[in-house]
Amino acid sequence: MQINIKTSEKNQEIVRKLTTKLPYGTKENVIARIALGYSLQTGKKFQTSDFNLYDSKGKEYKDHILFDEKYRDFYIALISQYYGLYKTDEVNIPRYIKLHIDHGLELLDNIFQDNYNYTFFDFLIEYIEKGTLYLTDLNVPLDAVRNNQQHIDKSYYTGSIKINVGSTVEENPQTIYLSLNDTSRYNNCHIAIAGNSGTGKTEFALEFLSQIYEQSNGHVNFIYLDFKGLKQDDIKNREPFFKATKTDFVDVPQMQFPVNPLTFIDNVNEVNKNMGIDKFVDIICKYSNIGIKQKGKLREAVQEAFISQKGGTYPSLSMVNEHLHGLVGDKRDSLTEIMDELSRYKIFIDDPKNESNFLNKNLYLSLSGDLSNSVRFTSLFLIINYIYNVFMNMDNTSVDNALKAMRYVILIDEAHVLFKEKKYQYILEKILREIRSKGVAVVLLSQGIEEYNQPDFDFSTMCEIAFLLDIKDKNPKVMEKFLGLSGKNVVTLARNMEQIEKGQAISNIKEFEVARKFWIKQYWKRNK
Repeated sequence: MQINIKTSEKNQEIVRKLTTKLPYGTKENVIARIALGYSLQTGKKFQTSDFNLYDSKGKEYKDHILFDEKYRDFYIALISQYYGLYKTDEVNIPRYIKLHIDHGLELLDNIFQDNYNYTFFDFLIEYIEKGTLYLTDLNVPLDAVRNNQQHIDKSYYTGSIKINVGSTVEENPQTIYLSLNDTSRYNNCHIAIAGNSGTGKTEFALEFLSQIYEQSNGHVNFIYLDFKGLKQDDIKNREPFFKATKTDFVDVPQMQFPVNPLTFIDNVNEVNKNMGIDKFVDIICKYSNIGIKQKGKLREAVQEAFISQKGGTYPSLSMVNEHLHGLVGDKRDSLTEIMDELSRYKIFIDDPKNESNFLNKNLYLSLSGDLSNSVRFTSLFLIINYIYNVFMNMDNTSVDNALKAMRYVILIDEAHVLFKEKKYQYILEKILREIRSKGVAVVLLSQGIEEYNQPDFDFSTMCEIAFLLDIKDKNPKVMEKFLGLSGKNVVTLARNMEQIEKGQAISNIKEFEVARKFWIKQYWKRNK
């Protein structure tokens, strides 16, 4: 297999320009190798449909020049492992290599355009360090951290929760009920909902939350995590829901989320405290790929912030940021940037005495799309970690007469965005596996079903209950897997999905016919 490629015409000049930043006499193939490695490290994955994304009118690299004979197998192995290809795939491997070289060159050009005094040695030191962080990440446990000082408790509801999920499509429709917490029918209360925009997915979710709150007499509370954020018109449309369910709308960054994300940490027991600090640092550093030295500085800053507190109080994120700046001085990097943003926008309250308890209320969190992705992802997972850790420090809820006592519902909208972030997949997986014993249900809303099935984990397998609305990709096998159905249902499933309308769904609930469509309840119809 010969790997002879040409960069895009635009990137030919970038190769020349970037090579001048390396020591005199360095060959241009060095830049291509760095670009390839950097593109792969960002996590960018191309599809076969991207093969014509770049032209081939630029810098030419022959096989032996691009890799050098002694490194050739290493680079082929990188691509083979990354895309799950066999090492002799002479059609796809060269194409993926070209894509990643062109992509990496564009990224490198942007970095050096924005940082005039930034040298290639600065770049290599920073990103080699970030690469080794993936190895040290194995030592950071994501388990819940023990907190002997936790005073938060959450009531639970022991009765039956029967949700009216919709009605049959016949001329004389019959109501369909879901026995949500009946352990004789379901092993957990986690729910996966998939459907295109405009199919009624969100209104179904709002109706679902409303019924749980009403049937439990307010004992089962919920949080709705909206990653894309609500616009003003949407907020107005949600007002009836907020009022009826007594839900507090938290519009970040216009409003602060009512928790200090450091308060999940035991601030008395030193072992527990250090484990909690490590976990907090890991969440902050994960999305931005922050290096080992920076991670160490943040850990030191958090420890100093805790030490500076008197009377068992908690430091705020702003205090941690002040200690961090005291340690790093005027140096600015990805760590100071994320901490500055979290502090400047005041995403979270200070709450030094840990008096906030939002778990006994209903909340709708709207994360503005104007915030950077790093701030939105980091904030969201600080909240998810807090909820997970607090519940894991509570007792399990009881099971009486096959009914699992319920405490809380976590609803994550636009969940497909989170599934694609490999850095956070393990956290979500642990929550789905462990938090159900505490009487907590997780509801995941996504636009498609393929996002649930990630290379390392299939999230739909952890959701006992699934609702499938109209979607773009109606691959029968994928739909069947999402619903957990057997092969004998594939014809019925495919036929019903071809005829599905807005406001209809197919589900795997045991209270209705398998693979048959039905009308789902919509919250907006309550006032009609």
